[in-house]
Amino acid sequence: MRARIRDGDQRAFEELFDQYAKAVYNHAYRMTGDWSVADDVVSLTFLEAWRLRQRLSPDGGSLRPWLLVVATNVARNLRRARRRHEEIVVRIPRNDVVPDFTEELVEQIADKERLAEVRTAIGRLRKHEQDVLLLCVGAGLDYAEAAEALGIPIGTVRSRLSRARKKLELAMTRRQINGDRDEAVRSMQGSTR
Repeated sequence: MRARIRDGDQRAFEELFDQYAKAVYNHAYRMTGDWSVADDVVSLTFLEAWRLRQRLSPDGGSLRPWLLVVATNVARNLRRARRRHEEIVVRIPRNDVVPDFTEELVEQIADKERLAEVRTAIGRLRKHEQDVLLLCVGAGLDYAEAAEALGIPIGTVRSRLSRARKKLELAMTRRQINGDRDEAVRSMQGSTR
C-alpha cells in the first residue's frame, strides 16, 4: 500500500482513508476537545498526507502512526491560527451587550471545564512528552509504533511517557486540591453571612 500511495494511486488513498479516518478523528478530538475542529483536522490531515506522500518511506508497517503524527501537526497549526484570529478579534471594538446565560449552562460546562483542565495540563507538558502521551495513551499505539512514528528509540518513548504521566497526575492532583480548598472557602463565606 505504501508504494501505491507514493505513486499517487487514488484507490490506495481511498483505502487508507477508509481504514484510518476514524482513528485520526478520535486522535484529533482528544487533542482539541471539539468535534467540529476534529472534523477539520481529519480533512486537513488527509490533504496533507496526500501532499506529503512522496516522503512516505516505502518500507514499514502500519500507516496509522504516520497519519497520527500528521494529524498532530495539523491540529497544532489550527490551534496557532485560531489563537492569532482570537488576538485580532479581541482588538475589534464591541458595542453590543451580550446577555448572561451562565446560570442555564452550569451543568453543561462542568464536563467541558474538566476536559479543558486536562487539555491545559497536557499543554503544559513538553512537546515531546505531549507527542508520546497522545500517541500511546490517546491513540493506543504501542511503544514500537510510537517510536517508529517519532523516529526515536523505544526506551525513549517509555521514559517520556512515564514522565508525562507523572507530571499530568501531579497537575491534576494539585488542581483537585486547589478546587476543594476554594469550594471550602466559598462554603465558609456563605455560612458567615
